Parts: sequence; structure tokens; C-alpha cells
Amino acid sequence: MTLPYVDEDSVGLLGICAGGGYAINAALTELRFKAVGTVVANDIGQAFRKILPDVGKTLVDVGNQRTAEARGDDLRRDPWIPDSLEKAKVAGITDPDLLEAVNFYRESRYRHPNSSNRLLFVSYGNLLSFDALNLVPDLLTQPLQVIVGGRHGTTGQYEAGKRLFDLSPSAEKDFFVVEGAGHYDMYYKPEYVDQAVDRLATFYRRHLIV
Repeated sequence: MTLPYVDEDSVGLLGICAGGGYAINAALTELRFKAVGTVVANDIGQAFRKILPDVGKTLVDVGNQRTAEARGDDLRRDPWIPDSLEKAKVAGITDPDLLEAVNFYRESRYRHPNSSNRLLFVSYGNLLSFDALNLVPDLLTQPLQVIVGGRHGTTGQYEAGKRLFDLSPSAEKDFFVVEGAGHYDMYYKPEYVDQAVDRLATFYRRHLIV
């Protein structure tokens, strides 16, 4: 808001994947965002509560790790996902969406060279308590554009997007399905991304440009 080229009355917000959940959570109490869009949004807290085999044990381990680090032990950093498709294979992973994530983030040309693929283990405490959507019916008042891939898969993006749309009390909201697209297709495949961009451009023009 302090930048001279920013129109304070025309600030929009866009969140993708876990960033979609973070965007929604931010927009609940930040009404300077005048329009909110999401693409394959996910509630990462709910996702991890489903993914982890034993949430209770993880939280016990998180507590123990916090104590150990407070006493001077090194920070524990675990992989978000397997570091390679080969390691995923060795681990017995067969889920197509997870394998696609490993390929995209660790082995494709889109991999960022500075990505360590490491998560502070104690951050699981924050992740597991996070709920992106619980206050949406009470506080999300902005115009909302929800975009999902038509191929549901196991990331939960379709279900989270539909839940977000259904919970939103906004009188100006739209739910758009990009048919045939999976979660990670929406990151880089032009035939799917272009549909999302066109929809978002129309949405933001309608609500941000006066």
C-alpha cells in the first residue's frame, strides 16, 4: 500500500495450491483485498491430517523435538516429498499425483535450483493445526473466483475448491472447472493454464478495474 504505483482500492489476491488456502485465510481479516482468486487451492492442514499415518504420534514427536532443539540439538529437517522418482520407487510409492509432484518439483525443468525440499519437523505442529476454511462462512465477504482441475486425483484440490465455494457467503462467486486437468497440470500446461488465466483476467477486470 505504500508503493506509489499501487491503487489501494484495486488490490486483488491470488493463491495456488497450498497458497490458495493461505490466501483465503489471509483474506478473512484483510479486507484491503478486494477480490480473491484460487487455482487448485488446498487446505494444507486438512491434507496433512489425512496424509500422516499417525497424527497423534507426530505431535508427540514434534513436542520432543522442540525440547531437544531448545536444549541445543540441531534443527531437524525432513523431506517434503521424496527427493527423486527413484527414491519414491524404493519407498513403494505408487500414487500418480505424488509421483507427478516428485517429477515436477525434483526432476523437471521447473525445479528451482535453490529448493532444498526440506521442512522443519517442528512445523508439523503448525501445519496440523491449520484450517484455511473454518471461518469462511463468517468472514469471507469478497468476490471469489475458484478454479479447479476436473481430474480429482488425491491432492484434494477439487474437493477443497468445492467446499470453499459452497462455504463462501459472497454474492459474487464463481466455480470454474478446467476439464481434463489434474492438479499439477494447472501449473505449467498451456492448454489448461490458459483457461485459468483467461477466467481470472475477466474476474479481476470486473472487480478491480474501475
